[in-house]
Amino acid sequence: MASNTSESYHANGRFTRPESAFRSFISNNPSAQFPAEAGRYALYVSPGCPWAHRTLIVRLLKGLESIIDVYQVHITMGPEGWYFSGEGDSLPKDPLHGFKTLKQLYLKADPAYTGRYTVPMLWDKKADVPVNNESSEIIRMFYTEFDHLLPEPLREVNRPGGGLYPSAMRSEIDELNDWVYSTVNNGVYRTGFAKSQQAYDDNVHVLFASLDRLEAILQAHGKPFLLGDNLTEADIRLYTTMARFDVAYYTVFMCNLKSIRHDYPALHLWLRRLYWDQDVGSDLRGAFYRTTQPYISQYAHAYAHARRKIVVGEATTLVVPAGPAVLMEPLPRL
Repeated sequence: MASNTSESYHANGRFTRPESAFRSFISNNPSAQFPAEAGRYALYVSPGCPWAHRTLIVRLLKGLESIIDVYQVHITMGPEGWYFSGEGDSLPKDPLHGFKTLKQLYLKADPAYTGRYTVPMLWDKKADVPVNNESSEIIRMFYTEFDHLLPEPLREVNRPGGGLYPSAMRSEIDELNDWVYSTVNNGVYRTGFAKSQQAYDDNVHVLFASLDRLEAILQAHGKPFLLGDNLTEADIRLYTTMARFDVAYYTVFMCNLKSIRHDYPALHLWLRRLYWDQDVGSDLRGAFYRTTQPYISQYAHAYAHARRKIVVGEATTLVVPAGPAVLMEPLPRL
């Protein structure tokens, strides 16, 4: 979801997501350009965006609440993209510069910038420059680069399974992430933002083939997480799409060949285990619930708003689908 999206379409109506623009890294090396320091960095997010949602989950999983600030924009976009509204959990303005839109922040970073004004954006408050706006890289910085500032139990070496991105499993995680990103995380957008019947048909079937594949993986090993007994990056990256699936993608984005709750029992159980863990003392630290539950009722409105802006046209009346009646089904009783 972006405010300047014309470059994201081909003539055949297919939606393509451009690459992120700012790709620097925070390091635990104190002499690095962007050293890991408490209070130095701010994370700009919208709770409606699944890419930003990843970073919020990892921030809580790692116990970085007092180390990385969060500056939240409105859950939907305005005429110039993401903006500060002062409504709900959105700040009234950018605390650092007084800006009202994320576009202004991007143009401060680069006055000649012509790309998309996306969240998340990781910002260096001390140098007053952008660090990174690619969620997959931000979460990996959060895994390890701040560990020296954290208590021992929250450091990656002490996590079950050796961490969220353990060296012994990296090729397996990367392989899973690769096709899940293309066909599921981004597949819902390629389906919901399609501007031709052919583009929609091509993508919706690929999306559900991958959901079938994920269901088969979970059923085959019978473990609680995608790659076994322990939470990894692969679970985090898939979760933010699955949390929005039945409540927004199924209805608003017409990803409706099947639903998670009715047609994918293993995926549905996996999703609910993550969502319903509210124990801040557990390995999950309630991170999935705490970053989803306050906003799940707003997902349908946010995606209906985005689809009208990008596909249908803002001159049309916004209509938000009702349901499902239960936004997240409870866990089965033992």
